[in-house]
Amino acid sequence: MTKKKKETQKMNVQETKTMETQKEIIPEKKTPKYAHRLKIENDINTDYVISGRYKFKIQDPKELAKHIFEDLEPDFGAKIKSGDFLVAGDNFGCGSSREQAPVALKAAGISAVLAKGYARIFYRNAFNVGLCLVECDTRFIDDMDELELDIEHNVVRNISKGINIDIKPVPRIMMEFLKRGGVIEYFKEKKGFEGLV
Repeated sequence: MTKKKKETQKMNVQETKTMETQKEIIPEKKTPKYAHRLKIENDINTDYVISGRYKFKIQDPKELAKHIFEDLEPDFGAKIKSGDFLVAGDNFGCGSSREQAPVALKAAGISAVLAKGYARIFYRNAFNVGLCLVECDTRFIDDMDELELDIEHNVVRNISKGINIDIKPVPRIMMEFLKRGGVIEYFKEKKGFEGLV
């Protein structure tokens, strides 16, 4: 191999390493996450989330997810991309206490529900299946606003409007469930609930 060829190969190797280093330095662009609001705001019950006619016929969460809010807005589920947020008013999740409602929302790709308040049983069911619920003032969040949720610092950032919205801290117990995908996964990992309360 000639001296010139060796020098050319050496330069190619150095250029490749430089390009790889540059790739590592450039941060990945985050995929925007958007808010989705229904036309009604308050008292959205679990039968609106997923109609009773599907609760016993469909067992697959992904199939259930195709029918969320079908009786209110038939095309609502199709608008949701993985990681998006559902935004509502007060008393979200009232009505039936069955877990299919939070299961369907989670399976649809919703990363968290943001609302002023929740029905008590729905609140517990959601965290049991690993769906994050956030309590905050949702008046300043419109449909398709870009949002960032920072649970550690108790804030929702509305990127579209350039404002921060304080959120009620998520209880430590619920955070532990979320980290593991729900109460069953927590129990499997920890072999019980000792030390959690």
